[in-house]
Amino acid sequence: MKKRILQFLTTYFLFVLLFVLQKPIFMAYYHELYTDASIGDYFSVMWHGLPLDFSLAGYLTAIPGFLLIASAWTKSSILRRIRQGYFGIIAFVMSCIFIVDLGLYGFWGFRLDATPIFYFFSSPKDAMASVSFWFILLGILAMLIYAAILYGIFYAVLIREKAPLKIPYQRQYVSLVLLLLTAALFIPIRGGFSVSTMNLSKVYYSQNQRMNHASINPAFSFMYSATHQNNFDKQYRFMDPKVADDLLAEMLDKPVAATDSIPQILNTQRPNIIFIILESFSTHLMETMGGQPNVAVNMDKFGKEGVLFTNFYANSFRTDRGLTSIISGYPGQPSTSIMKYPEKTDGLPSIPRSLKNAGYSLEYYYGGDADFTNMRSYLVSSGIEKIISETDFPLSERPGKWGAPDHTLFQRFLKDLKEEKQQEPFFKIVQTSSSHEPFEVPFYRLDDKVLNAFAYADSCVGDFVRQYKETPMWKNTLIVLVPDHLGAYPRPVENPLEGHTIPLILIGGAVKEPRVVDTYASQIDIAATLLSQLGLPHDDFTFSKNIFNPSSPHFGYFTEPTLFGMVTAENQLVYNLDANTVQIDEGTEKGANLEKGKAFLQKLYDDLAKR
Repeated sequence: MKKRILQFLTTYFLFVLLFVLQKPIFMAYYHELYTDASIGDYFSVMWHGLPLDFSLAGYLTAIPGFLLIASAWTKSSILRRIRQGYFGIIAFVMSCIFIVDLGLYGFWGFRLDATPIFYFFSSPKDAMASVSFWFILLGILAMLIYAAILYGIFYAVLIREKAPLKIPYQRQYVSLVLLLLTAALFIPIRGGFSVSTMNLSKVYYSQNQRMNHASINPAFSFMYSATHQNNFDKQYRFMDPKVADDLLAEMLDKPVAATDSIPQILNTQRPNIIFIILESFSTHLMETMGGQPNVAVNMDKFGKEGVLFTNFYANSFRTDRGLTSIISGYPGQPSTSIMKYPEKTDGLPSIPRSLKNAGYSLEYYYGGDADFTNMRSYLVSSGIEKIISETDFPLSERPGKWGAPDHTLFQRFLKDLKEEKQQEPFFKIVQTSSSHEPFEVPFYRLDDKVLNAFAYADSCVGDFVRQYKETPMWKNTLIVLVPDHLGAYPRPVENPLEGHTIPLILIGGAVKEPRVVDTYASQIDIAATLLSQLGLPHDDFTFSKNIFNPSSPHFGYFTEPTLFGMVTAENQLVYNLDANTVQIDEGTEKGANLEKGKAFLQKLYDDLAKR
């Protein structure tokens, strides 16, 4: 039994070792990109790349594990031939992926995914046209040599037997142990027992994107992309491209006319800015917005003290889509999430990056797992310099499924604000998590479990604001309160128009005076509106509009997997994407937003496809 267990462990860790060694080879090949990299950087890349290496090694060790189990029952030579064939295939596939990745990175600037497969099979001629014959020939030769080296290693370490494995006396016991070991591979494959499953976000650790790219296991990247691949430029083809172009042009932000008066809601040009992103919040929890009384009592209070937007919509239904809507002004997609594709999010505009260029320091606080749905890679790519998340809290302070509860999160945030020297102006994001299923919170004010969880989240925000007001920073601070996506109360909501209504509230000493804004807008419009108030450019935020610009069109837009909605004062429309039919059509100008909404979604996927 010991021999079989040793062979199992040797197989797994040999794969890990080979994946680890590929990283310095990659960096050496692209040495001109890593001229400033130290020996420590090389080791750091290898260290941070381990999660993906462990995961992929788990996948590749599963079949050898089952073959070892079978060897406890038979001495058939077929098993040996299967092992030889398996490792031969793996050697060839690993070689192809590594060499292709090595060749393409210099052209594309991101690690290998399933894109080349799509390019090759859609147009082999065009796919091969970008490189010379000799480049292809050398690539094929390199693949064969590397495959031979890999197979030689596999043969020497795993295939060649000095003495054949004997059928053990207690074959049932041996089989059970090996089966448990094989089943245990699920742990590294999944990435542990946290909420998030293994994804590329796990290796993003540096502000230097080249280091993050070097940490990626290209075979994992390829596998992940291939299983999540979408042909974006073929989805949601509602109309002729020229018609869609013309309609979108009507919906984009317009230059401020000389005669227009843009209200200035801030009393300072460079305030400190805090975004508090509220998990699953909605207007239905606020009495001031026609919702439940005695739940979000602090949000109700803030709505009266600050700038309250009363016709504001969440762009999507999940946090990953909501974050890109808020931070990058990029609308959520119904069939996918751009956050799944680091090579696409790398090029997105972002409020943090714009503020960083204006001298702001950047931080992000979250009580949960920052690797969830590739959040870390997106945040790092957007310019965030410091990320505080679940693992930065002691185990005793994160008892629940979603890590540290909201009061612990705000306590840590406030402690850092008071005790650490702050580089001002600063931009900080605090993302809450406790008002999420299963709604288990250390707070007992309301009998309804769901409403009680939101009352708890509201109390945490209220406590933070009350304590922050006592600091000298309050006078020069703008706090933006916005939910991450459509609300979790009430559920279910039959009318998506009601489900996507969320509050947007601006408070703080930097706010001139209370104001109610009834202009129709959504999360994607925060970027252009905020940057405009700061006197900063926002031209690269294609889909974002300045809410205070009277020359711009104003509407709320949202998507779910089966629908999109477009809302103006004249027409409130929801279109069912599965049924290809209008689901809701209300207002004085029924149908006015149908073609516009289709064009907006079509152009969004055009943009997604070319990123």
